[in-house]
Amino acid sequence: MTSASSPIRHPNVGSERVMTKRAWWLVLLNFVLPGSVQVLAGSHRLGRFGLRATFTLLFLAVAAGVVYLLWPEVILTALTNTIGLWVAAALLAFYAVVWFILTVDTLRLTRLVRAGPKARPLIAGFATVLMVGVVGTAGYGAYVATTASDFLSSVFVAGPTEPPVDGRYNIMLLGGDAGPDRDGLRPDSISVVSIDAESGQASMIGLPRNLEDVPFSPGPLADLYPEGYGAIDGCEVDACMLNSIYTEVELKSPEMYPKAIAEGSEPGIEGMRDAAQGVTGLTIQYYVLIDMQGFAQLVDALGGVEITVDHRVPVHTDDTFTEVLFWFEPGRQHMDGYHALWYARSRHGTSDYDRMVRQRQMQEAILAQASPANVLTKFQAVAKAGSQVVKTDIPQGMLGYFVNLASKTKALPIKSVELIPDNNVDPEDPDYGVIRDLIATSLAPPPSETPAP
Repeated sequence: MTSASSPIRHPNVGSERVMTKRAWWLVLLNFVLPGSVQVLAGSHRLGRFGLRATFTLLFLAVAAGVVYLLWPEVILTALTNTIGLWVAAALLAFYAVVWFILTVDTLRLTRLVRAGPKARPLIAGFATVLMVGVVGTAGYGAYVATTASDFLSSVFVAGPTEPPVDGRYNIMLLGGDAGPDRDGLRPDSISVVSIDAESGQASMIGLPRNLEDVPFSPGPLADLYPEGYGAIDGCEVDACMLNSIYTEVELKSPEMYPKAIAEGSEPGIEGMRDAAQGVTGLTIQYYVLIDMQGFAQLVDALGGVEITVDHRVPVHTDDTFTEVLFWFEPGRQHMDGYHALWYARSRHGTSDYDRMVRQRQMQEAILAQASPANVLTKFQAVAKAGSQVVKTDIPQGMLGYFVNLASKTKALPIKSVELIPDNNVDPEDPDYGVIRDLIATSLAPPPSETPAP
């Protein structure tokens, strides 16, 4: 307890030196244990409220930390859920207001007029810096939480979750290229990411966009093209290749998939899903469509991307892919969105297989470099770009699980399944039995991990 002569409770009894020291201590106490200053030197009622708020926050932080260590998906699910994010935003806004009030009251209680003249601006400045740091951090956290809620609601659907199949989640990635010279969107990049639901080990399967006679999993397209896409009497578009399926279904036969839009997808995407399932033999639970025209915005929002260029790659003067503007030279390079997009799309003097490798390289680099710290510091730009670039049917309720799984994936090398001529894959005359065997062999666990019979 403070005595009647204590300068903490009774500041009028202290000398200038004592009052200066008292002011420093009060400012530090307010930072370390908000509410304690008021209990010692001011309004006991305000102090008790501040201490209760402080200890409640500490309890919640410790409890969240323990739960995260034991069941990380619980915390990640709460932080990727609209309700959870708004609750977090409300709490952070509440504590920002509480800390502001307590700090202003602490400055009043310091009685700066009785401190040393030289110390007064230092004490006031230090208290202000601490207040701006703490209140500003809480306010920014509330802003990020509300922005994240809006972003997640605009990108991810509210739908049922899908279980893993054979212990794996398979996600179709489409890079959509809706150029001005094209009738509708045409997937320029097609791949399937297969992720082990326990270990997080990911395999990237690149599907050549010019695959012919594409088989389909059971559904309307399999009924229409029982021998493969365009194998008998052609198809409804100019070229009967894998990346034409989206255009045909979306523009010519959207009635094939009447429930697509209501389920957060599109008829063309569902046609591509049936094709990717038919080619790979895998059940594809979800898709992610990336608008390549907006891809550059996302890379710029992340601050660029680091890429190791293995061979010279040209950048063209226009979309005709003929005249070369300049070349990417071999070596480690930092690319902004414009250059990253050209690096992934470049065609002049390269094959589709070269482009597949570069696109996969770009996807892996973005995944590796999109750290939580990087995303948080640039969150507004990333969210704005992401909501314009990404479309998916991954339900918001699965985000916590996938974020946790992604942390395991980033710690492991990503495997690649190459559907190229060197692996007996001829896109003009493909053997889909060979393709499925190649994929099954690549996804099979190593002998040491294979369960004993």
